[in-house]
Amino acid sequence: MRLLLIWFLNAVALLATAYMVPNIYVAGFTAALVASLVIGLVNVLIRPILVLLTLPITILTLGLFILLINGVLFYAVGHWLKGFEVQTVTAGIIGALGYSLLSWLFSELLLGK
Repeated sequence: MRLLLIWFLNAVALLATAYMVPNIYVAGFTAALVASLVIGLVNVLIRPILVLLTLPITILTLGLFILLINGVLFYAVGHWLKGFEVQTVTAGIIGALGYSLLSWLFSELLLGK
């Protein structure tokens, strides 16, 4: 039950991010649910591999390269899915950062212990 609630909160966070960040569009709540699921899967399956492969540059930039990885993955998901669109990589970076912050905030406010 908790996992479904977190999924719902992530979809709301994605809709809020699309509202606040220009060049990010979500067609509706169903598209936000699908996009948040795919973003979660990409973050679990693909992101760790990319972080491991780019570890030297991540260390060299003191971890800031991870922002670029998150933004590019957010941008890529926006191109893979219909109903969720991220037009630029810059919007992807800002959107990924905003999505992460809002998702954390909503989860902490509603599910925090």
